[in-house]
Amino acid sequence: MKGRLMSLKGKAKKKIDLPELFDELYRPDLIKKAVVVSQANRRQAYGPQPTAGLKTSAESWGSGRGVAQVPRLKNSSRVARVPQAVGGRKAHPPNSKRVFFEKINRKERQKAMRSAIAATAKPDLVKARGHRFEGTLPLILDDAFEELATTSEIAEVLAALNVWQDVEKAKRGKRVRAGKGKRRGRRYKNKKSVLIICTRPVLAARNLPGVDVVAVDQLNIELLAPGTHAGRLTIWTQSAINALGKG
Repeated sequence: MKGRLMSLKGKAKKKIDLPELFDELYRPDLIKKAVVVSQANRRQAYGPQPTAGLKTSAESWGSGRGVAQVPRLKNSSRVARVPQAVGGRKAHPPNSKRVFFEKINRKERQKAMRSAIAATAKPDLVKARGHRFEGTLPLILDDAFEELATTSEIAEVLAALNVWQDVEKAKRGKRVRAGKGKRRGRRYKNKKSVLIICTRPVLAARNLPGVDVVAVDQLNIELLAPGTHAGRLTIWTQSAINALGKG
């Protein structure tokens, strides 16, 4: 399989050979499984203290008073300790000992990774994810891209490659999260746009909406298939493609 090497001005320089893994069969089932396992293994268990809601002086009054025989606080009639009481303990709280870890076969994980990488070169899959771009895939840039130091320079390159509209789409897609998460340090939800894969991260690109930057040796399945859906709009540098072929 051949790919076109692009200059920073968006002009085709020459054709290069792509690694064999770009011919991998598309396996959405394995990709979904690998992403779910990765998310599960990042999950942190949480829960209250085992004695939460039980540290109280409450005792039942017993029978003969015409009231329910539930634990009540000393020198008060307020009910405590039991889960059916207002201010009582939780009936079935989250358990911090719960194990969220899941397993996946090594060959399945490797095949899912290869399939997700190959999906970045399929225009129909990339468009199905909602990405907006013009031109052919995969997008391979000259290594001079890794030397860029400002966000404005990155934006000019993305505009020359006709993928800037996807960044603007991600910017418009920013919204306030529904639910209590907005009060816990994750108020906004952001859309994903371009994934930039290089040999050393181009840090200036991280300021752009929805753009992720990663070194090729740190590439993972969640970046290639956000939400278990493969076909992310991806920009490779020539060195990253070469490193991919050697791996």
